[in-house]
Amino acid sequence: MYQYVEGRLQTVLCGHCVSGGAGSPGTEGQGSERPASQNNIRWSLAKGTPDQGETLEETALREVREETGLEVKLETSIGSIDYWFAGRDGEARYHKTVHFYLMVPVGGHPDDHDPEFDVVQWFNFDEALKALTYPNEVGVLRQAAQLINQQKGSR
Repeated sequence: MYQYVEGRLQTVLCGHCVSGGAGSPGTEGQGSERPASQNNIRWSLAKGTPDQGETLEETALREVREETGLEVKLETSIGSIDYWFAGRDGEARYHKTVHFYLMVPVGGHPDDHDPEFDVVQWFNFDEALKALTYPNEVGVLRQAAQLINQQKGSR
């Protein structure tokens, strides 16, 4: 998801607090400000699992609405990433494919996110690239920036 604020490209990231308290109150959704305890936050992109009968696009819209508090409009597919992760018991391994879409906000507010994440806020794109915890999501964000620049150039 992206927007321009004062000519600067921004995106929303979702954060889980790890080994420490939540971010500073009142910073969610404000420009590129970050909580004081930024080193204790694992930042990621919104994503989730389809409900039965849901299309990938419907899943993307629902998950972004739930996890970020923002209503969005889909523009185009960015692509997908595949990865493996271990279950809580550490023994079972699971394969996951996540499909990402370029989106623009049309309503809502990051303060209205569900409790799955501790904090949701807007970042300038360059700061988001540094803040993201997972390298495969950094790649997705770079692809998004390329698509946005292509769209901007064709207007």
